[in-house]
Amino acid sequence: MSVLGLLKRLDRSRFDPVVLVESAEGRIANLMRGADVRVEVAAAGAALRHGRSVGLQELARIGRCSGALARQLARQGIDLVHLNDGRSCATWSLATKMSGAKLVWHHRGSPNSRGLRLVAPHLADAVVSVSRFALGPAERKLRRARVVYSPISAQLSLNRTEARARLVTELGCPPETFIIGFFGVLIPRKRPFAFIDAVAAMQRIEPGTPVVGALFGEPLEIDESALAEHARARGAESAIRLMGFRYPGIDWIAGCDLLMVPAVDEPLGRTLAEAMLVGTSIVATRSGGNAEALEEGRFGTLVEPDDAEAMARAALSLRADSERRNAAVHAAAIAAHRRFGEQHHATAIMDLYEDVLGTRSGERRWR
Repeated sequence: MSVLGLLKRLDRSRFDPVVLVESAEGRIANLMRGADVRVEVAAAGAALRHGRSVGLQELARIGRCSGALARQLARQGIDLVHLNDGRSCATWSLATKMSGAKLVWHHRGSPNSRGLRLVAPHLADAVVSVSRFALGPAERKLRRARVVYSPISAQLSLNRTEARARLVTELGCPPETFIIGFFGVLIPRKRPFAFIDAVAAMQRIEPGTPVVGALFGEPLEIDESALAEHARARGAESAIRLMGFRYPGIDWIAGCDLLMVPAVDEPLGRTLAEAMLVGTSIVATRSGGNAEALEEGRFGTLVEPDDAEAMARAALSLRADSERRNAAVHAAAIAAHRRFGEQHHATAIMDLYEDVLGTRSGERRWR
């Protein structure tokens, strides 16, 4: 999503972007074609798996494929490679340096990442992070390290009333239902089980309050069946709905009364920024980049990590206090437009590109 926003705003008189993907018909390739950009299939990579650390076998595969990847970059005359997730950084960093291109390492993960601590200081010409938290103590060892918040498309015309009505219809719940959303891939760090626990706690604390917890996200390391079983075990089966992956997610966030973010050590989730933009209340853990995004609770409520009871009480408190809720969402929307705008992000990244390439605007068109 962040790369898509960047591509739409990239100055094509200064930069000629090419997106290299693993599969020509994959979801990412199809998404990027909507940005009017050339999409090409990369040479065979190391086929790393999400959530699995890079061991000796993976390192050997990376070494074997780096030569082919480097030759592909050189043939296409690539000046700079911008890597946007951990697996890409692991697969492409050595190949980029072998090809002679500059390397921008975009860090969206944990500050304890081995790649950030051990590889980026030696290979990256610049490191961009989505939050100060994500950079962590490695910042002092990195070249051109800087924080650039991920871009969010500000849909000023989005109608919250219509978005909520659509969601109510799909959920089949009464209009007065308190709809709480969880948005993110289903992995342990996002804490989807904790979300279910919080919804169950809300039912226990205020039995008369109609509440639905809607989980939006693609199963990656956690199966939906495991979440459904967890909801049954907590007595919350009727209140939990598994919605799957939806795009654009911001349309569905606007339909929720509250965004609940139980994630731990999240660098800085884009759903927080999207909720701020569309006026959806937020309850999040005081962990990772959440406090940074919400300015220590100014734009939402922060609770301690892995405390379902506290999260439930915070959500119910916001529901009951419309004055506090409205003040927070109003201030959040103003801040979000300033901090998470697509043009602000694109300008910062293009300035970084030129800093890394050692050029000024207009000297040449870089690829």
